[in-house]
Amino acid sequence: MQTQSRNEAVVESALRQKGQEVYLPRMEVPSRRRDRKVLLKQPLFPGYLFVHTVMDPKTHLDILKTQGVVRILGRRGSFEPVPDETVESIRIMEESGLPLTTCAPLKRGTEVYITAGVLAGARGIIQKRLEKKHRLVVSVQLFKRAVAVEVDEDVLEACS
Repeated sequence: MQTQSRNEAVVESALRQKGQEVYLPRMEVPSRRRDRKVLLKQPLFPGYLFVHTVMDPKTHLDILKTQGVVRILGRRGSFEPVPDETVESIRIMEESGLPLTTCAPLKRGTEVYITAGVLAGARGIIQKRLEKKHRLVVSVQLFKRAVAVEVDEDVLEACS
């Protein structure tokens, strides 16, 4: 779903209070304060968060009435759910503790999954090769953004 600018955490909290299952992926971003540098947890996809629910008319209206919600993504009255495996791959990447970045979605590339390490089970698309490493990208097409992490090529296997 799309939220008002900088209202992702407010919407997340409000929907949780309403009993909804909500996921707001975050990444650490360096920030300067007057006297020190700190790491802030910022939304990975600014202006967006994931809600896992059965979208009946009552639930739909209840979500739209939540302060800070702009819209539920979809086309002409139908909703476009993000596949569970995509959301799970983002969760795996976030929980790995590895630095995350976002980038434009890919149009070409080989779909792969990670077979070992803290990212085992995540799926993605190879973006480019960096000194015997592949950059793994899990595309979330609804946002015109993607999540990227560097992974050794020996833990990648092509999807069939």
